[in-house]
Order: sequence, then structure tokens, then C-alpha cells
Amino acid sequence: MTSAALVQIRRDLHQIPEPGFQEVKTQQYLLAYLAGLPQERLEIKTWRTGILVRIPGTDPQRTIAWRTDMDGLPITEETSYPFRSLHEGYMHACGHDVHMTIALGLLTHFVENPVADNLLFVFQPAEEGPGGALPMMNSEEFAAWRPDCIFALHIAPEYPVGHIATKPGILFANTSELFVDLVGKGGHAAFPHLASDMVVAGSHLVTQLQSIVSRNIDPLDSAVVTVGRIEGGTKQNIIAERARLEGTIRTFSMESMARVKTRIEELVKGIEAGFACTASIDYGCGYCQVYNEESLTEDFMAWVREACPDVTLIHCKEAMTGEDFGYFLSEIPGFLFWLGVDTPYGLHHSKIEPSEDAIGVAIDVVSRYFTKLATR
Repeated sequence: MTSAALVQIRRDLHQIPEPGFQEVKTQQYLLAYLAGLPQERLEIKTWRTGILVRIPGTDPQRTIAWRTDMDGLPITEETSYPFRSLHEGYMHACGHDVHMTIALGLLTHFVENPVADNLLFVFQPAEEGPGGALPMMNSEEFAAWRPDCIFALHIAPEYPVGHIATKPGILFANTSELFVDLVGKGGHAAFPHLASDMVVAGSHLVTQLQSIVSRNIDPLDSAVVTVGRIEGGTKQNIIAERARLEGTIRTFSMESMARVKTRIEELVKGIEAGFACTASIDYGCGYCQVYNEESLTEDFMAWVREACPDVTLIHCKEAMTGEDFGYFLSEIPGFLFWLGVDTPYGLHHSKIEPSEDAIGVAIDVVSRYFTKLATR
């Protein structure tokens, strides 16, 4: 496939970002592309808005999988692109349009250049939420073609094109959403003694939550508790009957995640007692850590250094980002790596413009690595 064709695919996909499990147009676009490939070399299954594509090997002894994510984000695009999102209020601000294009490029390469082992391409919906990896893994469709190892990448705005970064062991954190609803008694601002003010209660809770990491987590471990949104009250002279806190929890160990949640629940009980209110906690969507299998990752890194002189390999640090690809890696050996796309704007930013030159870099590296793995 030519570079121009890949760029066009990426731009087409960029214009149709959709929320998790609503990637209808995206799925239709991908299926239409797959229909144009030699069907005798493909086996295709759909699962909800996702797709599984298997390329049978010439002498298969195992199945090697590549996973890509499909969904967009509820962000209004502010890029300079002439091919901006056509779906108002939604944008591919996390590179999933680039990820899917790379997956199609790899798939096309191996349709035209078969290898000994089976290859499975996993187009997974709902990575940004509510989480598509775990239910897809548990589906009959995935079980029928369950791979022996699985791999993925994610764009990295901070690295130049031609750079990839990874490490053995933990790469991304365990994550959990956090929603706390407080309900007290509203009233007139002139008579605070007759009400239970949930703006005050919520404010105290935000401050208390910030003590968890500094005073309840081993300082040699890592954790984050962030409250990103607070909502409460209706007017400046009305004491708020309700308040809602929305945030995120991130840790590098499941033990720390459990400890953080336990401490949140203890603090919320204290808020109920101290401010004469009731509270509820919802942990929403949570992802497990991305843990790169050590031997496979070390083998890949050594191979890149030797076989890819035009690529700069970086042994990076772990990050507090979350990715539901971690569910695949919790049961199937594999790894994820960062792909440099050289843009000053970070992931989930309305102005992010990943370099399309990175697409060819990724396809070249991964196709050659898969050929190494799948050839006898």
C-alpha cells in the first residue's frame, strides 16, 4: 500500500470519530476496506462494533495478534486540518485514527506476504470508555481465535518521528474513575444554620482526598488521586443541597489501588458524619495495568537495535496513563510500545496533530518483527 493511500485512510477515519460501542461508521469503513482485499486470504468476524480479522498461516503452529483501538473522544476539534471531524463535539484526539491506519497497513502487507503462523488483527471498540477490551476478550468470537501472544502501540506526541519507546514490566498504570455524590439540605444563604451545605462538604472532601497519596501510600510506590470536576449549587444565594465530584485514581500496583479506594470510603464516611449528609461512591470504569512481558519485550528491543538502524529505541519510564490493552496482557503474553509522532500538543488535546510520517515507520518495524516471529 502506498504512503498516499495510508494517509488518505487516516484522514477518512479522522473525520468520523465516534464514542465507545457506537463506532458504526468506523466499523462500516473498515469492513468496506477489508472487502476490497483477496477474500480467500481472510477470515472476518464482527463483535458489537469491533472486528476480528484472521490471516491463516501457511504452516501455523500459533496465532500472533495485533490490537488497535477504534473510538474517539468527546472533544471539539481545534486543529488546522482541512479534514476536521465531521461529528460535532467528537475528535480523534488520542491517535486511534493513526492506530487503525497502521493496523490496516499491516494487515494488507500480510495478506500479500503470508507467513507461517496465523495472524489475528483485533479492532477493539470503546478503549476510552466504558472499556471494550475485557468484554471482547470474554466473547465467543475472540475465544474461537484466541492468540498465543498479542502486541499494540500508542502514539507518543513527545517523541520525534522515527523514535519508539518501551520497557519490560509495567508501562501504564492501573486506573479507576471516581464519582462521589453528596446530598444534604438546601436553604437560603442567609440561614446557613438551617441547612447542610454540600459545596462546603465537597470542598472539604477534595482537600482530604489530596492527603491519601502523601499520607497513606508508601512513598516508594506511586499513586495519583485527581478531582477534575466539581458541580454543586444553582445560585449564589442558595445553599447547595447536592454536590458531585468527578475524578480519577491511578496506581502502579493493585494493592495501592485497593488501599486508595478503602481510604476514599473512610473519608467519605467522615464527610457524612461531619456535614450531616449522605454520600454515594461510583468507581465507574477501571483498567488494569499494562504489563509488558519481560522476555518478549527485551527480545523486541534487542531486535530493533540490531535490525532497525533508522529507528531510535528509547528505554522509557512507566507512565500514569491508562489503557485497557492491559486486560489482554493480563492473560496473553505481549507488549505495547510508544510511537513518536512529533506534535507539541499532548494526548486528548483539541489541537493535537500527529505526524503522518510515523505511520510508515510503524508498519515497517512491526511487519518486519512479525515476519521474524512467524517465520520458520
